Amino acid sequence: MSNYSSSTEQISKHQGAATSDIRTDNEKLVVRQKINNNSNNSNYDSSGSAGAFSEIGAVPHYQRETALKGSCDSIGIGDIREDCNDMTINGGGGASGDEGVVETPVLGGSQTSLTEERLRRKLQFFFMNPIEKWQAKRRFPYKFVVQVIKIILVTLQLCLFAHSRYMHVNYTWDNTITFSHMFLRGWDITMEVSTYPPETGPLSVYVIDDFFKTIDYAIDGYANLGEAIGPYSYPNEDNTMAPMQFCLYRYKDGTIFGFNESYVFNPEIDTLCLDLDSNVTTIGSRKYLHQKDIHINFSALVKAELRFAIKTVNFKAAGPITAPDCYQFDILIFFNNQDHDGQMTLRLEAEPKRLICHGDVEFIKNSKIDDALRSALNILVIVICAVSFALCARAIYRAQLLRMITSDFFRQVYGKDLTLEGKMEFVNMWYIMIVCNDVLLIIGSALKEQIEQKHFIADDWNLCSLLLGIGNLLVWFGVLRYLGFFKTYNVVILTLKKAAPKILRFLLCALLIYAGFTFCGWLVLGPYHIKFRSLSTTSECLFSLINGDDMFATFTIMSEKSIMLWWFCRIYLYSFTSLYIYVVLSLFISVIMDAYDTIKKYYKDGFPQSDLRLFVGPYHPNDFSSGVFRDNDFDCDQRINFLESLRRIFCSWRRDSARGPTGYTSLAPKASSSSSAGGYVS
Repeated sequence: MSNYSSSTEQISKHQGAATSDIRTDNEKLVVRQKINNNSNNSNYDSSGSAGAFSEIGAVPHYQRETALKGSCDSIGIGDIREDCNDMTINGGGGASGDEGVVETPVLGGSQTSLTEERLRRKLQFFFMNPIEKWQAKRRFPYKFVVQVIKIILVTLQLCLFAHSRYMHVNYTWDNTITFSHMFLRGWDITMEVSTYPPETGPLSVYVIDDFFKTIDYAIDGYANLGEAIGPYSYPNEDNTMAPMQFCLYRYKDGTIFGFNESYVFNPEIDTLCLDLDSNVTTIGSRKYLHQKDIHINFSALVKAELRFAIKTVNFKAAGPITAPDCYQFDILIFFNNQDHDGQMTLRLEAEPKRLICHGDVEFIKNSKIDDALRSALNILVIVICAVSFALCARAIYRAQLLRMITSDFFRQVYGKDLTLEGKMEFVNMWYIMIVCNDVLLIIGSALKEQIEQKHFIADDWNLCSLLLGIGNLLVWFGVLRYLGFFKTYNVVILTLKKAAPKILRFLLCALLIYAGFTFCGWLVLGPYHIKFRSLSTTSECLFSLINGDDMFATFTIMSEKSIMLWWFCRIYLYSFTSLYIYVVLSLFISVIMDAYDTIKKYYKDGFPQSDLRLFVGPYHPNDFSSGVFRDNDFDCDQRINFLESLRRIFCSWRRDSARGPTGYTSLAPKASSSSSAGGYVS
């Protein structure tokens, strides 16, 4: 009983320090009655059961005592466990006679009130914002400061990486344009910029002689590489022309006799690759292939590829301490004849590969300053994100521990479990989002460091930019959490949260209609309209029409080859634009405005309260100066086993759903409503 005495003395100190703030017995009875009424008319349970938490006094005395002792032993939370054990011994008794009679709750008396008040204070502190926590307990807002530092460092890192990536991608694209002029026969300056609608068709060859001339043009351009303005070299160490690789992909047998409508066809594809020696420049590719006894049957030819490599050094003007980059471009000229429609399209691709440079030693030493600064920034971002991850993961874990304590308290004192909304109060989606962006930023920063240190031969700029971009996006989204502490900005966040379920249901219905228009337009208009050639372009066209983009061009581009389809196109486009612009968008806006009006009404008349919020209740500003939040005994020492806590956190949701509407199993028959209402004695 020594532990009990010390616990009682400590709790008495709290009671004395905040006597003016502790509720009277009548106030507590009112709160409990509200919780009971709120449970009987609960709208928070997602399953829709109205009486999810009725019959608060329907648990017999021995069940409450057994459940209470088992809960205290399983959780093992310092002073609260001692209080619970003492309350099972000294709690108020009830009728122990006939089965089915509503018993007096086992938890009663001053000890229960003190435990309830301590849990209420703990929940009040849990739901405070960082400023209020600082006023209540003088606890330094570590997570807030870490997020501020993180957003500054991550944004700085993103700006530097975006600049480097733009220079890298722009340099690669400019070299691709140069290679197209050097190695693609028929390439024109109008093809350098993608325009819509395109001014010219795809670069193609239509006769056999042009096919071999195109190959010869690429071979001659590669042989005269030294005449290029760019600092290009051959991949060989002695800077001599390396053999070009020419590959043919052909059907094993593909012979067409069009005059009598017959053919011989074997769909299996054979691949033939050979190196083009230096003498091919003198005799030409056609004679060279004949000498190798290679004859091309264009009716069986699927595609052809011409591959070669070029090395270069990029003297980029990024600063006096930024070292040049060395690259090898693997060039591919692709001849596409898969459609066998008489048009063989051409395409040039240049894949960059970063190499380790061996340049001026003195300059390399100076460039290490820039490398060291960038590495320091990457390492600092990784450290800050790791600290943020640890703090937020710890907060999520401790919130779930508090949820288990609160759920056990509700079952022991009120004979019912928390509502689903009450449980979701302990799930902080902001922290979960921060944890996700921390993981993305750590991986992206590590990949960025490897790219800048040239440890990766392959080009991973796109993957790194994807990780850093999404991570930075979520970091800036996290700022909304702190703006939500102000009423003006919180209205926007609460409106989006309130309207989200209705918006999702509305979008589901609108998406079904949208899918119907998309498939219909793709099928009917695809062969005659450039904007409906594929399913993706059809969807993009319709989405643009919803926003009023390029509407006149969509009407006029339609081919007049079929008058029936021309009229169908008009009716189709008029129906779609009228339905979505004048009806669907208006309804979408009205859904959001309805949620906004509801939030404004909540601010005026009060927000609906769950059982948990009714139990927590408001706190007075004088509580901050009273010291009740700053005492050492306030934080109950949580000596719970980590693995056991994880098991309870992840298994309690399934167990709660299996308990039935009330969250617990009663061995006694249902009592009448009158006896149930009077079954609790404060």
